[in-house]
Amino acid sequence: MSDDAGQMLMVYDDPSDQRSLSLDDTSSAEESPDETRLSLESTNDVVPYIGQRFPTHDAAYEYYSEFAKSCGFSIRRHRTEGKDGVGKGLTRRYFVCHRAGNTPIKTSNENKPQRNRKSSRCGCQAYMRISKVTELGAPEWRVTGFANNHNHELLEPNQVRFLPAYRTISETDKSRILMFAKTGISVQQMMRLMELEKCVEPGYLPFTEKDVRNLLQSIRKLDPEDESVDLLRMCRNIKEKDPNFRYEYTLDSNNRLENIAWSYASSIQAYEIFGDAVVFDTTHRLTALDMPLGIWVGVNNYGVPCFFGCTLLREENLRSFSWALKAFLAFMDGKAPQTILTDQNMCLKEAIAMEMPVTKHALCIWMIVVKFPSWFNAVLGERYNEWKAEFYRLYNLESIEDFEMGWRDMVNSFGLHTNRHIANLFALRMQWALPYLRSNFFAGMTTTGHSKVINAFIQRFLGAQTRLAHFVEQVAVAVDFKDQAAEQQTMQQNLQNICLKTGAPMESHAASVLTPFAFSKLQEQLVLAAHYASFPFEDGFLVRHHTKLEGGRKVYWAPQEGIISCSCHQFEFSGILCRHTLRVLSTGNCFQIPERYLPLRWRKISTHSVKLLQSSPSDHAERIQFLQSMVSSLIAESVKSKERLDLATEQVSYLLSRIRQQPVTTQGLRDISPLHRNL
Repeated sequence: MSDDAGQMLMVYDDPSDQRSLSLDDTSSAEESPDETRLSLESTNDVVPYIGQRFPTHDAAYEYYSEFAKSCGFSIRRHRTEGKDGVGKGLTRRYFVCHRAGNTPIKTSNENKPQRNRKSSRCGCQAYMRISKVTELGAPEWRVTGFANNHNHELLEPNQVRFLPAYRTISETDKSRILMFAKTGISVQQMMRLMELEKCVEPGYLPFTEKDVRNLLQSIRKLDPEDESVDLLRMCRNIKEKDPNFRYEYTLDSNNRLENIAWSYASSIQAYEIFGDAVVFDTTHRLTALDMPLGIWVGVNNYGVPCFFGCTLLREENLRSFSWALKAFLAFMDGKAPQTILTDQNMCLKEAIAMEMPVTKHALCIWMIVVKFPSWFNAVLGERYNEWKAEFYRLYNLESIEDFEMGWRDMVNSFGLHTNRHIANLFALRMQWALPYLRSNFFAGMTTTGHSKVINAFIQRFLGAQTRLAHFVEQVAVAVDFKDQAAEQQTMQQNLQNICLKTGAPMESHAASVLTPFAFSKLQEQLVLAAHYASFPFEDGFLVRHHTKLEGGRKVYWAPQEGIISCSCHQFEFSGILCRHTLRVLSTGNCFQIPERYLPLRWRKISTHSVKLLQSSPSDHAERIQFLQSMVSSLIAESVKSKERLDLATEQVSYLLSRIRQQPVTTQGLRDISPLHRNL
């Protein structure tokens, strides 16, 4: 050996191995198969042997890796030797068991939090050494040392696949995962889909859920400033494609993104009709930049959640919330909702009072209930479910007196006199308990069942997170997906045959006007109305269940003006007449529900139709064309059965007589004359 070759340069892939491994020429099986020792009798017919040849050191690594996998361990590159280090002068290479070496000593850094990760290294001496040999001008690599002595247990075949060395995500799979992430599905759902695509059993993909989460997290870990620039660029691009897309943002003193809010054209259009009751959920954070995320949501006439807008805020303070509400009102042309439901947040409460002074602010019941296990599970023990059932009963009561009396009984029964959460809930009762909120319209979003639907709707957007710059686009995809699902649900509702249960004319009238969702709510009240009795009382009626001799609800009815109201305030609360008013209308020989008590937001009418009905007088001609379209649809639907035809004839005759009583304007004649010529 020359002097140059004698002065070998050693380079370690992992510095910790230098302290714990001694893989020199004296400790290995060298140049002779007889000296090779195996700690296990392997049935594998690919056991490395001294003198085995490979064209490259990478080929040797792959070979040893396959052998290791069959035995129950994995390998890593340990150190290289050569005159010039790694590269052209490389002459010798070591591959070792993944548990070789000792736990590396980490240098402490006060400014950087330390991860308490346990090491699997235990000083294992199993290895394979290869050396570079040049004969007849063709370089090759030969095995010059091999030991399979392990000081730890080897893994079973069904366990070894979980070692990091054998968990890989191919480029094709990465593309699929990123595509799935844009749709908002969970990592667990991604794994199941890919298992089905690859026809493998659950849990047998070459990667785990943790690997997928790490991949998505690595994509999100970009420079926040670059992310902000890309986010604004994305908004500008969407605005160029869709002029009706709206967004607002603010920059701080360092010209960095501080707040941003946006809404899509379909969302703004939906808000015009269904923006009377809104949920503003600010309980989530966007992982990409750890920013608070606010989402505005409502429900449409089919009871399906609809998206109104989104905001990302730097801070959760009065200034930020106030800015977000101003931006939202600007998107919606200054139209504030009648009611808004939020989480309990003092800054948000003040901001709503400032920016939406006329809007009724209440607390979301599901944002309260989700905290119950941590508040009361340990306190109540086995009685927790019993208490929760009693809480829901009190929550749904109609009378304030009944609620407060029942609350006192509940506190006494469960011994919660000193519980601070109970005290806080009672102090805030006027913002969450239904007996205090029934005079305000909430579109049914205060029911726990509907709350879960809306919460699941919001969770879909939280899943649509890869990069922040793509978040706006990904939410648009999720909104579009939900819009299509809503259209399908609407179609399914309309295709269902409506079953009339009472035979009352009011029921058939309501069925012809309301959506199946809204009609089912009214029908429940119509069925219940048959069990109630009405008595003249002062300037109205007293209505109570036929089994009761006292109490009841006061109903005031002015037939000439077509006005009716009940002390239970159900119509004001849900837009659906209550059983008490329906009983009085039935007793008073009223065969149709007054028009004002069939709200536009619950009728079988599309967003485009309502927009035309609410349009200005300048759209008169367009509205006439729309009326013609409705008449054509009316005829097509009516001729399908004798019952439909009779109903249509009766309703149109009544409508025509009312129309003839209305005055005629010269503007209307001018607008309709061109249409006569076209016809």
